[in-house]
Amino acid sequence: MDIRIFYVLVFVTMISTGTVYAQTSLISVQTDDSSYDEGDTILISGNIITLIGDTQVTIQLFKDGNLIDIAQIQVAQDGNYSHTLIAQGPQWKNPGMYIVKVVYGEGNAAESSFTFVPLSETIVTNSNFEVNAGSSGTFDIKYIIRGGIIEDIVIEPKIFGLIINIEAVDEGTLVLDLPREYIDAEKQDGKDDVFIILIDDVQTTYDEPALYSEFRTLTIDFEKGDAQIQIIGTHVIPEFANIVIVILTIGIMASILLTKNRFQFKI
Repeated sequence: MDIRIFYVLVFVTMISTGTVYAQTSLISVQTDDSSYDEGDTILISGNIITLIGDTQVTIQLFKDGNLIDIAQIQVAQDGNYSHTLIAQGPQWKNPGMYIVKVVYGEGNAAESSFTFVPLSETIVTNSNFEVNAGSSGTFDIKYIIRGGIIEDIVIEPKIFGLIINIEAVDEGTLVLDLPREYIDAEKQDGKDDVFIILIDDVQTTYDEPALYSEFRTLTIDFEKGDAQIQIIGTHVIPEFANIVIVILTIGIMASILLTKNRFQFKI
């Protein structure tokens, strides 16, 4: 074979291969999460490698082959595009897998997927949990949890707070009304201080939208699979302070007895 013909064939093959690659990877798409509940905001975004004039991206959302939503999005000069939609309305009733398909120009397409759970199938519990306060009896903590269940709440005097064991079957939210009489976080001047929140020993944030005189309302987000939430304040129920005094008194009495024994031993 003529060497020139060989190089021509290689060149044509490279061009052809490059063209196919460009068509299949010209556009990308992803969502900001892999699972959504009803009412969540879904962010769809992606990138265009090579812009085609003022061509817009067409975004289509499918459930079981049925078109749920469609939109045309302008592409930025850097090739990025994004679109948000709210997972609610008459089309958002069926749980399961949803497909996001994006099309740009001719033959340029990409897909992504996510799971959706309507409110009718979301675990939401609104109840009171009875916490054992030792010699003080018990007290109730009002709570709302979405995406899991509370298995137990115990007082932990070492951290001046609570340990909450949960079963998180999905990402969710826990809202607690903490009675100030039993647990609080205060500064030295008596003003409210922030709680320290740990989820599986990793510090996280919380929301406290309003202040109340008798309790503090904390909103804590958690992820699927999380198991333990620690709420650390500056004091827990007063009875634990009494326990410390009792232990100290016992220690002093024991020291006195030991001292007496030593004196007697010397005699």
